[in-house]
Amino acid sequence: MLVKKSAYGFNPFEAKTPCYIVDEDLLEKNLEVLASVRERAGCKILLALKCFAMFSTFPQLARKLDGVCASSPHEARLGREEFGKEVHTFAAAYSESDIGELCETSDHIVFNSFAQLDNFRPVIHEFCFGEGRTIDIALRINPEHSEGAVPIYDPCSPGSRLGIRRDHFEPDNLDGVIGLHWHNLCEQDADCLERTIAAVESRFADVLPRMKYVNFGGGHHITREGYDVDLLVDLIVRFKEKWDVDVYLEPGEAVALNSGFLVATVLDVTEADMPVVIMDSAVPCHMPDVIEMPYRPHIVGSGEAGEKAWTCRIGGPSCLAGDVAGEYSFDAPLKTGDRLIFTDMAIYSMVKTNTFNGIQLPSICLFNSKDETIRVVREFGYDDFKNRLS
Repeated sequence: MLVKKSAYGFNPFEAKTPCYIVDEDLLEKNLEVLASVRERAGCKILLALKCFAMFSTFPQLARKLDGVCASSPHEARLGREEFGKEVHTFAAAYSESDIGELCETSDHIVFNSFAQLDNFRPVIHEFCFGEGRTIDIALRINPEHSEGAVPIYDPCSPGSRLGIRRDHFEPDNLDGVIGLHWHNLCEQDADCLERTIAAVESRFADVLPRMKYVNFGGGHHITREGYDVDLLVDLIVRFKEKWDVDVYLEPGEAVALNSGFLVATVLDVTEADMPVVIMDSAVPCHMPDVIEMPYRPHIVGSGEAGEKAWTCRIGGPSCLAGDVAGEYSFDAPLKTGDRLIFTDMAIYSMVKTNTFNGIQLPSICLFNSKDETIRVVREFGYDDFKNRLS
């Protein structure tokens, strides 16, 4: 067998595959880093649900974070019902029915254009007056400053539909607007944020003093080893003092970075141009970012192609020719029944799963290192596939 007990403490043979396993202790280590930033900088930190929405962990996350940011009425409702703290919502555009639902679930609604602001500001004000509550209104701006992210993940790329550019900003149309939001980073360090702040200040210096808060968005890889946390804290403190505003961050990856795994079983080993391993996890269904990004996920115990004694290509059971995780090498040939542990699979995995080909969705599990137990939180079956269809 390839793996009997992983370096991460759990026994991969104790879980039915395919399955996601999130380690509560690794999640807590990330939260401790974020809580330190929150305390030192005096900022607020939100969980980006678009990246990680495993709500069985929300009680743990809510102890250290201030709330969630959502991108749809369903995400906002999940945040309201399960997280129980602040709910911020942004979408590129809303329908009337969206706004009706979001007024029930959101504390902050962020608009992507002045046309949408003009259309729905009266609706929000009327709702708040009738219900006796407050919903803060903010605008998303486009800093027009890219930091080298993969183009499909760069909100400041040419032609981007996200955020209001300075040329289209209406400084005389800010009635009720108390916040600005931007987002332009993707898995990047604090020096990228420093340059982005300079770009925002150069374009929106006349607007910033009129705001109550500014949201720096996500993409800050705060919990990655080597990230410059001290610079991040310094940037936030200086920005708050300079503009007299509160600051929010809304990381997704940083919350659950390196805390989750996808465990799969080898179903077959065949021969083509090289040995080909077929596993019970389909790449387009269970880790679609491998194809979309694209990138090659790490497998515990593996090396680059040619690095170790035996090299193979690993793919899934679907009919898609591109259902391939990549080429890997191992100390010994893989065989049917071996378990593969893909790392860093908590983020942008569970939220993106699909049932292409009717492929079984992975179960979702939590690992507790104190008693070395794997608890199955959710399993999926035929009904989950059928009920998405008609």
